[in-house]
Amino acid sequence: MSALVTPEDAVAAVRRKIDRKWAEAVCADLGIGDQIVFSVPLRPGVSTGKAVEQLGHGAWHEWHVQWREFAIQLPVGVELVRKALTIRGVAGDFPVTLNADLDGAVSLIADTRPGAEPPIVDVDRARALASELGSARAILTPATLRAVSHLQAIDVRVLVNALRWLRQHPDAGTWTLRQLPVPGMHTKWLDTHGALLRDVAGRDVRDEVRPRLTVMHLTYVDPDHAASGRRRHDAWTTGDVHDIAYRPRVVLVVENRDSRLWFPPFKDTIVVEGGGKAAAALLANVPWIRAADHVVYWGDIDADGYTILDQFRATLAEPAPDGAPAKLGTSILMDATDLHHYAQHGVNHDKAGSPIKPSPVPLPHLTEAETTAYNTIATAGPTPFRRIEQEAIPLAHAVTRLLQNLERTR
Repeated sequence: MSALVTPEDAVAAVRRKIDRKWAEAVCADLGIGDQIVFSVPLRPGVSTGKAVEQLGHGAWHEWHVQWREFAIQLPVGVELVRKALTIRGVAGDFPVTLNADLDGAVSLIADTRPGAEPPIVDVDRARALASELGSARAILTPATLRAVSHLQAIDVRVLVNALRWLRQHPDAGTWTLRQLPVPGMHTKWLDTHGALLRDVAGRDVRDEVRPRLTVMHLTYVDPDHAASGRRRHDAWTTGDVHDIAYRPRVVLVVENRDSRLWFPPFKDTIVVEGGGKAAAALLANVPWIRAADHVVYWGDIDADGYTILDQFRATLAEPAPDGAPAKLGTSILMDATDLHHYAQHGVNHDKAGSPIKPSPVPLPHLTEAETTAYNTIATAGPTPFRRIEQEAIPLAHAVTRLLQNLERTR
């Protein structure tokens, strides 16, 4: 802003301040926090006649006339503060600050800039949300109100239902996260909104629920086991009495069923079907997986595949809940060389024909070569393709790369 702020510039400044502070203002109206005044200084640094002289009397007069005309149309809730100033020996009161409460600020923008972009918030809706959260005994803060304001109406309803349900159920330990009988809540709602529910409820139901048992499908690929005539495909569940057929020296986690079911014979190895982002982190804490000499991940070359690898490796890098030490997790067929070698299999659309979106999420647990590949397919800019599916890569190539991996990490 220049030293003299015009009415147009002042209204624009008020709009920016609303965008930053509307939640604090709504909460303050309910007695939460200090009252918010949207205040804009109109002549910063111009407090003496000498300063006016430096600006020029023509500019000063034009500015003063603008504010004199503008002051006539100020809505309720907006105040033009004046302060005495002596110019050429003549004292007068001149505008110094524009102050507005929330309603006045919103009216000011609507009344004086009819074609301008409105504030980012619907104040009436924000107040209704605050009232609804209050009736559900939510922890209301500017941060929680701002977060709730971004929800669709159906998600607001589920959030309020969840708050009321939690008040009636101080212990959620008899349900899993997918079983919570909150009206309107679908089974994966908490995957997206669990942190917000924690903030407004003051408790994290995700830590209270009964843990979901890890269930995995696996294939025994050890050739000696196959020669024994025993079953090749199996399932393992946390806490069950059933045990695996042999303790593997190598565990290969893959993301696609065909890659598991048809993986070629490989000595002392079990191939495990990962099951996505959440499951991969759980697998990292399965005792017999962590006990293997080598734990290797192979997934799709796409944003999801690298996210799973990142989470899997991060979990392995920490001691397990049962006290098992940290472990190194490696990968095959997921570095920059593989990205170029199998580029003919690259695609840009998912199974529904929709464009695959970029990913802005940094993945700190990838190697340099993996990060190069991830940045190439996940960039927001142009890229030849965004996905190479695991099934497109011959299993014989996977065997070769797994042998090379074991040689390097022996």
